[in-house]
Order: sequence, then C-alpha cells, then structure tokens
Amino acid sequence: MPEFLTLQEMIARHVPDGAAVALEGFTHLIPFAAGHELIRQRRRELHLIRMTPDLVYDKLIGMGAARRLTFSWGGNPGVGSLHRLRDAVEHGWPRPLELDEHSHAGMAAAWRAGAARLPFGMLRGYAGTDLPAHNPRIRTVRCPYTGEELATVPALNPDVTILHAQRADRAGNVAITGIIGAQREAAFAATKLLVSVEEIVNELPPAMNGVLLPQFIVTAIALVPGGAWPSYAQGLYARDNDFYQRWDAIARDRARFTAWMERHVLGSADHRGFLASLRAEPA
Repeated sequence: MPEFLTLQEMIARHVPDGAAVALEGFTHLIPFAAGHELIRQRRRELHLIRMTPDLVYDKLIGMGAARRLTFSWGGNPGVGSLHRLRDAVEHGWPRPLELDEHSHAGMAAAWRAGAARLPFGMLRGYAGTDLPAHNPRIRTVRCPYTGEELATVPALNPDVTILHAQRADRAGNVAITGIIGAQREAAFAATKLLVSVEEIVNELPPAMNGVLLPQFIVTAIALVPGGAWPSYAQGLYARDNDFYQRWDAIARDRARFTAWMERHVLGSADHRGFLASLRAEPA
C-alpha cells in the first residue's frame, strides 16, 4: 500500500540528487507544487523528462536543478519561449543543460516502450527532419517482415515519475479524469510513482475519460489542493492564463526571475504558503 505523506516528506524520501525525474501532465494536472518542492529542497543534477516542458521545467532549469532534459517541445503554451530553458542552452546559465530532443511521436513511443518494459520504441517518424543528425539516440531498425526501415528511440524508465491527480482513495488507488497525455505510461514506466492529489476520498467515483492507477504501482501520495496551479484540474479549477502571460516577463530577465523565485517559492514553506504569497503580491 502506498505511503500517505506530506509533499515535503514525499520529495525528501523518494527523490535524490541525480535522479531521472518525470513530471508529466498534459495541459492540465501539471504537478507544479511538486516541482516547487524540488526547488525548495535544492535538488541538483536531475535528468528531467517531459513531453512538453513548460513553466514548471523553466523554473527547475533556471534554479540550477537540471543537468539534462529529455523532451519533445519546449515553450510557454500560447505565449512564446521558455527564457530560462533558452538561457541554459544558449549561455549555460545558471549551468549548461544537455538536451535529448524528440518529436511528440518519438516521446510517445519511448513512454510506451518504457511502460511495457521493452528496450526501445519504434515509429514511422523523423524522416525528412534533422533531429537524427543532432540526437544520436535516434536510430533505425529494418523490419524483418517487410524490410521497411523504422525509427527507434530508447525506452523511458525514470527513477521517479511525479503526477498530480484529482483524487485518490484511502487504499492508494489514484483516479485521473480529463486529458490524459502520457501520465499512464509515465506511471507504469517508473521505478517509483509519486502522486499529489486534490482530495482523498473513501471511494473513487466512476468517471468518463478516466484512468485508474492501481495502488500497487503507487509509491506515495500527498494531499496538495491546488497542486496543479497555474495549470488546471479538470472539474475543479481553471487554467490561470494571465499567469502564463505574466511569466514571460518574469522569466525573461535573470535578476527578476531569481528575485521572484526567492520571494515566492524559496520564501514559502509549502504550496499553501506559495499561493498565499501570490495573493499578497500587488497587482
């Protein structure tokens, strides 16, 4: 049965420096609170994995937590660049960042292979692109049945996958509803699965377009209401589009970014304190 811990305990106990860590969530249920806790606990040398690194990885990279990034698209959705990611790649600030870049299809194949415990994933992809020339981990095999040449990507099997979900029951089963993205595959591919949730209930309700993660693959659960903000949690709260727009100016300048992180993330004891610090900030 999974452990029920605070978010601080969960990160301290299960995410060491140097770990390969995936914080997955597509459009909604992005585990921002867990990402902030990694920063508070000064994690270093992380290999970050995510199909669409957005603000949560911009913060981790900008605070020097990451040495490597495996990804398929990096940007502030609907706004523009991730300035801390670009600064790390282009100027090595605050430290150089190794890149393992893929297409969305390549990352999806890698996640599926990892979840199935296969050594690599295959796809009809990358033809006509320059990604294979820049990423030596993208290779090819010839189909033994048709002779067709197919692209391959190594399986993704992170040390730790961290997800945010709407709810868990007291036995440790986790329910995710809404857009699923790669959460299911990332959960089954990991050595450890950590989940922050909006609520803990006696019984999980049935839901359309839902995924149940059984308790036997879950390592630990933390109750963190609002843990996906500024992304959204389907059925509970909306995406804060204004914050995504404000982040562009915050992250564009090193000094402003550092001051903002020190005030709101490092200056808060937990996620509740972080949200309170934002509410107290002048408009």
